[in-house]
Amino acid sequence: MFTGIIEAVGTLRKLERKGDDIRLTVASGKLDLNDVRLGDSIATNGVCLTVVQQLADGYVADVSAETVSLTGFAHYKVGTKVNLEKAVTPTTRLGGHMVSGHVDGIAMVEQRLVRGQAIEFWLASPAELGRYIAHKGSITIDGVSLTVNEVDGSRFRLTIVPHTAGETTLIDLQAGDMVNIEVDLIARYLERLMNYDGKDSKSGGVTMEMLARAGFVR
Repeated sequence: MFTGIIEAVGTLRKLERKGDDIRLTVASGKLDLNDVRLGDSIATNGVCLTVVQQLADGYVADVSAETVSLTGFAHYKVGTKVNLEKAVTPTTRLGGHMVSGHVDGIAMVEQRLVRGQAIEFWLASPAELGRYIAHKGSITIDGVSLTVNEVDGSRFRLTIVPHTAGETTLIDLQAGDMVNIEVDLIARYLERLMNYDGKDSKSGGVTMEMLARAGFVR
C-alpha cells in the first residue's frame, strides 16, 4: 500500500526483455534505500514492483506482461524518469490517499495550461474508467496522489502546485504524453458491492438506501 506522496524521482537505467516480461534496473536518486530489503515493494511511476535485487544506488524489479500491457512500461526506455515511493509502514503519515499500486490504465494529456504559479492539465482516460473519476475525488497519476478539479465525461482536470511539480515528473508533462492512472480504491470496491450478484453472497449487497444513510449519495 502507498499514499501517492512521491519520495524521489528515479531513472530507468536498463530494460531487459524476457519474452513478454521486462526486467528493469532503476537508479533511485535520493530515495533512502537503507530500510529496503529483497521482496519489498516500491511504486515506480505508480506501479507496485517487487525488489528482486538490491544495488548501491537503486534496485532491480520484474514487470509482468500484463503490467506492461496496462501501463506506460510498454513505451518506456532507458533514461525515462519515474516517480518513486516505498510502501507505507504503520508509522507513515497518510498525506495522500490509499494507493494500491495496481494501475487501471493509461490516460493521455490533452492540454497543459499555466495558471499563475500552478500548472493545469486536462487528461482523457479510457471511457470505462470515467465512472470512477469524481469531482474533488482522488486519483493517482504516475504514482502521484492528486485531486480531481473538474470532470467532463471521462475527461478530467488537475491542478499541480509548484512543490508537487518540482518534486515529481509531472513538471515535464506535455500534451500528447501518456500517464499511468489508478482510480480511487474505494470507488472500485463500492461498485463491486453494489453490482455483485453471486450466489455465495450472504449479505444481499449494498443498496442505494444504505449508501444514502451513510452519506455517500443523496
